[in-house]
Amino acid sequence: MKVHLQHSKIKPSSEISITGSKSETNRLLLLQALFPNLTLENTSNSDDSEVMVHALSQISRLTTDNGQPITVDVHHAGTAMRFLTAYFAIQPNNDVILTGSSRMKERPIHILVEALNTLGAQISYEEKVGFPPIRIKGTELQKREVSLEANTSSQFISALLLIAPKLKNGLQLHLKGEITSLSYIKMTLALLKEIGVETSFENKTITIQPANYKLQPITITVESDWSSASYFYSIVALSAIGTQITLSSYKRDSLQGDSNLVEIYKDFGVETIFNHNETITISKVNYNINSNKNLQPTTDNVQLKYNLNNCPDIAQTIAVTCFGLGLGCELTGLHTLKIKETDRLEALKTELSKLGATISVTADSLLLKAAPKDFDYSENVSIATYQDHRMAMAFAPLALKTSLLIEDAEVVSKSYPDFWEDLKRIGISIK
Repeated sequence: MKVHLQHSKIKPSSEISITGSKSETNRLLLLQALFPNLTLENTSNSDDSEVMVHALSQISRLTTDNGQPITVDVHHAGTAMRFLTAYFAIQPNNDVILTGSSRMKERPIHILVEALNTLGAQISYEEKVGFPPIRIKGTELQKREVSLEANTSSQFISALLLIAPKLKNGLQLHLKGEITSLSYIKMTLALLKEIGVETSFENKTITIQPANYKLQPITITVESDWSSASYFYSIVALSAIGTQITLSSYKRDSLQGDSNLVEIYKDFGVETIFNHNETITISKVNYNINSNKNLQPTTDNVQLKYNLNNCPDIAQTIAVTCFGLGLGCELTGLHTLKIKETDRLEALKTELSKLGATISVTADSLLLKAAPKDFDYSENVSIATYQDHRMAMAFAPLALKTSLLIEDAEVVSKSYPDFWEDLKRIGISIK
């Protein structure tokens, strides 16, 4: 499906309800499978979370069938691939082939597999070594201690932490090198603590104590997704002074690293007010870009500089916002973007270039040059999405600057199925 976003002005004031964080939901779904006394509210309605629910519901039949393993297909759901690898590894007597889409088979998983096998898991590769599909023969893991490179995907680390309370001896995880996406690791530890698991994180060593007992019943309400909120921050940044959108439901002390939006988007004139009913109101206010503390002079431009090591999922949104405002930016700390649904850095370079941007990328950074004052946005450019939900949603705010087309628009269902309908609600015209 291709959607045509017409050059639009949004309503002066709107309200949008966003479902729970995909990151929190998927962690809590796995914990709920391990600890049935856990009740969840406001869970994500994303495809990724639906994949988790479906896969975990199959646990009763995940035994060998006439000596043949059961196949579980997670499609494009990277989080599900990582978390379920760890989960199935500790389910005794199960024999599972965990597979996914063609892109998923290109996303490396060897670091997690090696760590689990070190602990005593029985995981092997069905096709290319180091990549899905993988065969997992569930067993009880006896060993307690393992090391992992800290600059890898935080989902590998979180996958180990989530199953750790059910390991006979708990887990002691040593992280080596610079830690990437620390906020997601802290999210996992906070959720474990919330359900009553004892954890510690000192000197790059994470210790999880075993919890092979019945935890007290607990209900957790999942906070709405800050990654999904980012697209509305971008829209407000590109809107007229006074435009405001109210979003629910968000916490001032969020576990999600993408809540850094609140500070970052001040640089684009977006103010965030936390209301008493756990909604936030984001507004475009009058501001002077030249007084911006994050503006750095360069040889040929003035640009904004951000290290997004702890919130790489909002890099696409920020890059497109800067382009829409005619600003240059340098974004660093993005090495994990090359192994997402697509190589997001190369995808951004290709698609922004179609619109007239001057942009370059490295293995872990992006440099966008400021547009000239007389820059004219191309009309009806067709934006490829590369089976990546964030490509589709990050480019959508440019409808406030020009008409454009988004290819394979249904890909947004991976994290935000209601996205296009919510854009209509705020006044963007979509065919």
